[in-house]
Amino acid sequence: METTKEKVILVSVQTKQSDRQFEYELDELEKLTETAQGQVVAVLTQKRDRKDGRTLIGKGKLEELKHLTEELECDTVIFEQELSPRNMKNIQQEIECKVIDRIQLILDIFAMRATSKEGQLQVSLAQLNYLLPRLMGQGVNMSRLGGGIGTRGPGETKLETDRRHINKQVTEIKRELQETESHRERARIKRQSSGIFQIGLIGYTNAGKSTLLNRLTDAETFEENQLFATLDPLTRKMNFPNKYQATLTDTVGFVQNLPTQLIHAFHSTLEESRGMDLFLHVVDASSEYVEQQEETVLNLIKDLNMQTTPIVTVYNKKDLLEGEFQPRLYPNIVISSLDSDDIQLLKEFIWEEIRKLLIPYEMEVALDKDGGAKLNSLQQDTFVESLDLIEETNHYLVKGFAKRNSKWLGEENVDDANDR
Repeated sequence: METTKEKVILVSVQTKQSDRQFEYELDELEKLTETAQGQVVAVLTQKRDRKDGRTLIGKGKLEELKHLTEELECDTVIFEQELSPRNMKNIQQEIECKVIDRIQLILDIFAMRATSKEGQLQVSLAQLNYLLPRLMGQGVNMSRLGGGIGTRGPGETKLETDRRHINKQVTEIKRELQETESHRERARIKRQSSGIFQIGLIGYTNAGKSTLLNRLTDAETFEENQLFATLDPLTRKMNFPNKYQATLTDTVGFVQNLPTQLIHAFHSTLEESRGMDLFLHVVDASSEYVEQQEETVLNLIKDLNMQTTPIVTVYNKKDLLEGEFQPRLYPNIVISSLDSDDIQLLKEFIWEEIRKLLIPYEMEVALDKDGGAKLNSLQQDTFVESLDLIEETNHYLVKGFAKRNSKWLGEENVDDANDR
């Protein structure tokens, strides 16, 4: 049975943004609302020098909003801008239906998408920390929240729940998250010490990261043309035509003005990207707002102190392009993740970029029992380019490439690479 969609009115105040940026934010808010199973029935906008301290939109516009909600029998009002507890209280005194902001909307979508225990705990923590100051001392105003958009996950907790109980929940969730973070950290250290090259997929939400993960590996992740289709990070092995192996990790998509509550809550998930050797920045080349989306991702990478990791850009969805496309970021490749030939070209492109980051080595390996095991390990941990038998010494001369922190590299290899 199909779920009835909530009728939603979007509200946004334009202060210092350009008209194009303002339009972009509204367009994204509408897409987020649709992802949360809402139907936008009206959009109310206002230009102001600065936001109204009491209600964000001022007395006259609030009256207009009130009439609009009654006329359209609206279920939910969603503000693009963050509502303070004071804003929320003052607006709810006038508006009969549920009122939430963009942050609550994104938290709600994350609650829908989280499938792992860790993801669910992280969303719960972010929601409780955000809702706590908004649940207290507001009585009937908050009781209008009811169910639906903005209340999934721990938002369903009875609003009469006292502060002490909610704080206890927060403490318990933090404790559980510490345990899962420790497990994730051990797994990450193990991967790093193995010498396997690690690639992270990053990009704006709905750029096509999950589709690429599926095409480049044997993963079967959720693919859908909607925002935040993937929330929980997934790591899979990737095989190159030359037999070299790497890991490929898909992470949560970025979005402009990503709530700080989510950045804090998803600390361990974002940490998963910190140990990567290379980022594949996936960009939807067909998006009308491609430049803004690129900037959002690059700024978040900087905010998370991960800008030292090399980045290559994969411009995806070329099959949807109209007219000539001019890439802005380099190095790059323009592909369609739905084209098998493009996927092969992408693998070759990634390998060439990996090779630039690896350090050449050569060593002799004895042709005996121990040497056989050593050769096997070398072929798993590094890229073996050539293997020549030296009959006089009964050794193999092995030439190849390895990660900078590989156990197979001597100090002289790293020093030579630094000199180059």
